[in-house]
Amino acid sequence: MYDKYFENYEIGERWKSRGRTITETDIVMFSSLTGDFYPLHTDIEYAKNSFFKQRIAHGMLVLSFAVGLTKMDPDIVVANYGIDKLRFIHPVFINDTIHVELEVIDLMDKDNGTGVVTVKQAILKQTGEPCIIGISKALINKEKQ
Repeated sequence: MYDKYFENYEIGERWKSRGRTITETDIVMFSSLTGDFYPLHTDIEYAKNSFFKQRIAHGMLVLSFAVGLTKMDPDIVVANYGIDKLRFIHPVFINDTIHVELEVIDLMDKDNGTGVVTVKQAILKQTGEPCIIGISKALINKEKQ
């Protein structure tokens, strides 16, 4: 999605990523990296008795994978500009496959060689069910004249 200069985006433009399956190893590694060993993610017996009846992936793990699934050209993307209205709607379980869908909803020229591309972001499971939604912004270079 973020592989072209600011002036080449259009409101309404859509993009869809490839998929990625969430594994138990992903959850264990994320817990180890972050120190987040909340039992809903890491304790099978605890999770069996929870609202979800099984372990779920960390919301921030899923969001992090969404960043990895989003195409970004390092010569074009200046920085992540923020996420607004972020909501974790449905859980992601071990062996669920997620993908990202983006729709450009706003373009803001910064008059400094960059612009902000604002997208409606949805992370969906293989069932089409949205897991995480939000409004994401990226600071994008303009084409050098």
